[in-house]
Amino acid sequence: MRVVLLVLALLVSLAAPASAGEHRPAWELEPTGVTAQFRGLSAVSARVAWVSGTQGTVLRTVDGGRTWASVGPTGTETLQFRDIEAFDADHAVILSIGPGTDSRVYRTDDGGAHWRQTFQNTDAAAFYDCLAFFDPWRGLAMSDPVDGRFRVQATFDGGRSWQPVPDSGFPPALPGEAGFAASGQCVTTAGPFDAWLATGGGATARVLHSGDGGRHWTASDTPLPSSPSAGVFALAFRSPSQGVAIGGDYANPTAPGPAVALSRDRGRTWRTPPQYPAGYRSGLAWRGGMVLAVGPGGSDYSPDGGRHWTAFDTGSFDSVDCAGAACWASGAQGRVARLGF
Repeated sequence: MRVVLLVLALLVSLAAPASAGEHRPAWELEPTGVTAQFRGLSAVSARVAWVSGTQGTVLRTVDGGRTWASVGPTGTETLQFRDIEAFDADHAVILSIGPGTDSRVYRTDDGGAHWRQTFQNTDAAAFYDCLAFFDPWRGLAMSDPVDGRFRVQATFDGGRSWQPVPDSGFPPALPGEAGFAASGQCVTTAGPFDAWLATGGGATARVLHSGDGGRHWTASDTPLPSSPSAGVFALAFRSPSQGVAIGGDYANPTAPGPAVALSRDRGRTWRTPPQYPAGYRSGLAWRGGMVLAVGPGGSDYSPDGGRHWTAFDTGSFDSVDCAGAACWASGAQGRVARLGF
């Protein structure tokens, strides 16, 4: 009997949460030497990360943030690179946002020494917000709706060329519905075929899901608030089944309303967790079973997949990304940080 009790006590101790102060995340700022706002972020490892932002700025570190090299395309000082997807220290794709021809995609194969423009929007009604990749070859770039349908470009060669996805595969957009180019996370992928788009601005904040690599899409409502300044700003899926949506109202960033929703059925249904961050959050990432959320008002973490949240930093960040256990955050005034404990 004593042996049984000892075993039970051991199991309870292993399952118990860490005491206060143990394993608590903390951001460690890594000075970049610039004042650009970095909404684009791609974590490759603990040593390699890329950020992109205003004034055509793209930075890369290969030594864990101790030094940063400015590697953006020349002649792009008027562009805002709101999203970047890096595959390693040498290969990356960046997206600039804006109406008409300001929406562009560039790719580098030599660490940013040279870039090639691989896409430029020619439709004045389109506005590209973000991009994501299933693997180093297949990816999607999302635009706000045109003529009542979301517009998506697809690549099958790592961003070297792009083809439009037929809009017949999309459900009708709601009046006023659009994406938010806040963190490069309004489109995300998990596994070889599943992708999701985040929306707001309409009567409800929705998530669109594709299970066939982006050809066909279905829409689901979320409980997040929706208005011209509110909706789902970021999506992150740990697997094709388990995902988190986050957002709020950037015009009222301290509004207490629920700004997090969870799904366990590929985004078909969404529910509000019992606890959620207080206020608007724009970026989201998984680190194993832990979820990180960031926004201009601070950072939060959830140790249990999004059900309960704890604030751990009050600094301003726009985006967060993890590569395995290595997590990075980026934001205004050139702020970039690595996650420590």
